[in-house]
Amino acid sequence: MARPDKAAAVAELADEFRASNAVVLTEYRGLTVKQLTELRRSLGGNASYAVVKNTLTKIAAKEAGISGLDDYLSGPSAIAFVKGDPVEAAKGLRDFAKANPVLVVKGGLLDGAPLTGEEITKLADLESREVLLAKLAGAMKASLQNAVSLFNAPLAQTARVVEALRQKAEEDPSILAGGAGTPAAVEAPAAVEAPAEEAPAAEAAADEAPAAEAADAAEATEQNEG
Repeated sequence: MARPDKAAAVAELADEFRASNAVVLTEYRGLTVKQLTELRRSLGGNASYAVVKNTLTKIAAKEAGISGLDDYLSGPSAIAFVKGDPVEAAKGLRDFAKANPVLVVKGGLLDGAPLTGEEITKLADLESREVLLAKLAGAMKASLQNAVSLFNAPLAQTARVVEALRQKAEEDPSILAGGAGTPAAVEAPAAVEAPAEEAPAAEAAADEAPAAEAADAAEATEQNEG
């Protein structure tokens, strides 16, 4: 391959690495052209599958700032570049490999983090992004409905009480003054009654006055006799 062609291939691969949120390296030895076409279909519309040269792929990965793939770039290599749901692509690879054991998933990257072939298989066992989002939306909707029920019940009860009070007040405005009918007379403050409570003490002082006068008279008589 002429040098300009190599440069163009490296640039194209580097662009694929930059545009993909996940890449999966495979060994395709033994697959026919027809099987490779079927494999590309099984990956879905958000992934592409390309046979690559290991040397050029290493250069392209380095130019794209990607590391961790060199160990997988040996033997006949092909890469799945994933630009959508990585779970969907992983499922396609897993299912195809079950029907065509010659396909070997060697490893890859997910959002820049390295994945082994076994981890990619585990990724395929997860639910798709759409299913997870649907479940999350359902859980959030149920939580919101529960919250609305919790908040609405007390408010509805309060509204009924306030409405009943309003209707009652229209019929009998005096209930807003503390009770039905004519409001009760206001009682005098307790402090006004305090002098009445002190009256017995004043009476006791008056009762003691004659006794004091008698004692003085007796004392004067004794002095005269003496």
